[in-house]
Amino acid sequence: MTPAPPHRVRLSGPVDAVVAGGGPAGAVAALVLARAGHRVQLLDDGGRAPPRAAPCGRPVFKIGEFLPPIARPLLSDLGLLDGFLDSGHPVSTGTYAAWGSATLHGRSHLFDPYGHGWHLDRLRFDALLRDAAVAAGAELRQATALDRLDDHLIVRERTTGAVVELSARWTVDATGRRCVIGRRHGHCRRQDRLVAAYVVFPDRCPAEPAARADAEARTLVEAAPSGWWYTTRIPAGRLVAHLTDADLADPSLRTPQGFWHALSRTVHVRCRLAGHGPAVTPVPCWAPAHGLRLTPTAGPGWVAAGDAALAFDPLSSQGILTALHTGARAGQTVADCLADGQRTSAALADYTAFLDGIAAAYRKNHAYAYDQEQRWPLSPFWDRRRAGGQPPPRIA
Repeated sequence: MTPAPPHRVRLSGPVDAVVAGGGPAGAVAALVLARAGHRVQLLDDGGRAPPRAAPCGRPVFKIGEFLPPIARPLLSDLGLLDGFLDSGHPVSTGTYAAWGSATLHGRSHLFDPYGHGWHLDRLRFDALLRDAAVAAGAELRQATALDRLDDHLIVRERTTGAVVELSARWTVDATGRRCVIGRRHGHCRRQDRLVAAYVVFPDRCPAEPAARADAEARTLVEAAPSGWWYTTRIPAGRLVAHLTDADLADPSLRTPQGFWHALSRTVHVRCRLAGHGPAVTPVPCWAPAHGLRLTPTAGPGWVAAGDAALAFDPLSSQGILTALHTGARAGQTVADCLADGQRTSAALADYTAFLDGIAAAYRKNHAYAYDQEQRWPLSPFWDRRRAGGQPPPRIA
């Protein structure tokens, strides 16, 4: 059946750049472009309404909540550090991990040269970045990118549903793993089939005993036969997530009872859930968590940033940091191309080399981390992550 035609397409006036995606990568790219004096539109399909409770009473929450200490100099370079620190995101003092053995080992940020990390309130963090871009001169538009044809970006307005054709000299694809624009110009390669099933347990007792303060300020990671778990305190409560491959996930994980049953089989994560039980377990949410690489990551009139260019397994804890770095670099690359068209090829090559360096370091660290866990040699999940394991599918 032929789909119904969209609303009438109308043409919006030309701008220097459109940034598709209002997350960390897109907001920072728009910030850099606006500060360089370019007319830029930032498309955000999430709106700017303040965080509020969902109809069922559960807190609204966006997964992707850790920012490592090394983000501090980058935020400072972007002129965002003071505003970020004033936002009051909870401190992360390190991690605990039962990985490679059942014993829980700790890693502290005490001796990190950049200090502690943070457990982000992502809604507040993303809003801070978008507000900074708008303050610098970017125009925020509540719309979702659908496609790019030549120098026209086709978007759907969030408020009216109208399909609008935007004219821009450059486009930054910051649409996450959807990679709306990059897919038209290149190929996405999945690293794996990883998905996250997660819930947020509301705090029952906001004041934790002083003796548990340091433990509660750390993320806890625990390997399991069919994947791995992590839990951390966030402003909305306690986040618990199970990471496994989509084709290996037990269907019962979609129910509160099934999720709690699987959680109860952990050794260390369940100890963080004192006072909770299956009766208060929320309906689990699901999110893609697979690694991904787009090739090429840039071309005439477009660049990809954040997860649209390079997405990481959450085990790396580098997703938000990489989004900030690639967003800033993508914005500067486009600004350089707008300032001097003769440097376009060199600028895009430099940006590609920058991403290649990040990808190479990630692949090495990812392989090393998973190689440390050898307890379940017959597990399909772990077998796929050993050398010579089953390769992931290629997607266009």
